[in-house]
Amino acid sequence: MSSLTLKNGSQMEEKDSPDPSPERDVSPRPQSGGFFSVYKKGQGYWTRMGTALGASLLLLVFAVFIFTQTKTLLASSFYTAQPEENLIGDALVKVRQANALAAANSVKIANNVAVGATAAVVLIGGIFAWRLMNKPKNVDFLVATDVEMKKVNWTSRAELIGATKIVIIFLFVIAALLFLIDVGTGMFFQIIGLLKFGPLS
Repeated sequence: MSSLTLKNGSQMEEKDSPDPSPERDVSPRPQSGGFFSVYKKGQGYWTRMGTALGASLLLLVFAVFIFTQTKTLLASSFYTAQPEENLIGDALVKVRQANALAAANSVKIANNVAVGATAAVVLIGGIFAWRLMNKPKNVDFLVATDVEMKKVNWTSRAELIGATKIVIIFLFVIAALLFLIDVGTGMFFQIIGLLKFGPLS
């Protein structure tokens, strides 16, 4: 506490100002806009595109699976055939026509339900994939991966052709060596009588 002297000579105590508040963390934090905003737009293009392509392929395969399974399971549940036993003539024809019509309607309903279920799965899966790929932590990983991939020294065309030739030649050499070993072993076992039929037959 400190004291102040006023003009009339009296003194007044002055309270010390409170200690300044501790420094706050002012480091930039990830800004998340709306749901459709792209975090760090323009960065990590190829890794993002590859991830999106993989997610789309998985979603497509899953959608085809859902459609076929739903259609197969529901096609019979909407269809009840009328019995045709003990029917002849026009009655049998009418029952068969009614059964065919009921089967066609059943398939149509099953198709509609399967399309709706598949659309719902694609929509939910697309929203989930978008959210997952636009999460700041995942985006930072994809951006860092893209940066590291740009540092890779890729093989030149001449080096790639040379290495491919070496691999092909080595494969032919190994195949020839294994063929000779196989034929020689078969001939040896045929000579000593362990094999009745061998390379010499």
